[in-house]
Amino acid sequence: MKTGHHCNTQSNEQGVANLIEYVMISGVLMGLLVVMLLLVNTYIMEDPANRLVYVAFTDIGNGVSTRIVDVYAIAPRDGMISTKFDIPDDIAGKDYSVAIGPGTNPVDQDVTVSRGIIETHIALAGVGASRGVAGNTTGKGMNRISFNSAGY
Repeated sequence: MKTGHHCNTQSNEQGVANLIEYVMISGVLMGLLVVMLLLVNTYIMEDPANRLVYVAFTDIGNGVSTRIVDVYAIAPRDGMISTKFDIPDDIAGKDYSVAIGPGTNPVDQDVTVSRGIIETHIALAGVGASRGVAGNTTGKGMNRISFNSAGY
């Protein structure tokens, strides 16, 4: 019979092995959590916001194109016509610009609504081939479409 305190080496090694296992698993899970947190902004926040902005830009481009076609459709043969219109000041909290000019074909003209890397092109149907249209604006304030038969 043994007297005094004697260590059981088997149980000490098993305890250390369990501790190392928990530390390693926790480290791997923390690494995965960090990677997920870095990617969540891109996939959950930015992509849907960019899709929303693209759809809003398409709507704005269609509205501007329609207003231009309407003004040119009722334009007098000799004289001038002008109208004011409003478009949203910002989309998703940021400014944007609207440009009217030549399209991909030299004959075509389009309305381009853009901000940074997001850009939409809307064909200016109806007046692009017969009359030259050019200009640009932003969403701030009232905007104007003018036609003068003598030219500008």
